[in-house]
Amino acid sequence: MSSIFTKIIKGEIPSYKIAEDERFYAFLDINPNAKGHTLVIPKKEVDKLFDLDAETYVGLMQFAHKVAKALEKTIDCNRVGMTVVGLEVPHAHVHLIPINRVSDINFTSKKLAMQQEDFVKLAKEISRNFES
Repeated sequence: MSSIFTKIIKGEIPSYKIAEDERFYAFLDINPNAKGHTLVIPKKEVDKLFDLDAETYVGLMQFAHKVAKALEKTIDCNRVGMTVVGLEVPHAHVHLIPINRVSDINFTSKKLAMQQEDFVKLAKEISRNFES
């Protein structure tokens, strides 16, 4: 059975896309820890990050690097943090979160409330700063 992320890649479930190429996809997290919280995933459905083959793993990190640079250009933050939890969805993914303090990356903290139009606008802004 396809993961929710595979359904997002296929367009069966909508997302706020930041960037995409033939192997990877980046989109805003709909339950963000902070403004700009983005998920970066391989299109190849593999449950655990460290089960990816080496080429896909390295490619994912390179793609995430480009997305992080776009986030830095768009969001006023001290840095972009990266974390891998992997318990929420059985599809390898990394979280890129613009942070100003450690609590911004705490997954047990209250999530940021955003309206659909805010997500759409933000995704477009970050996407404009993405350099492929």
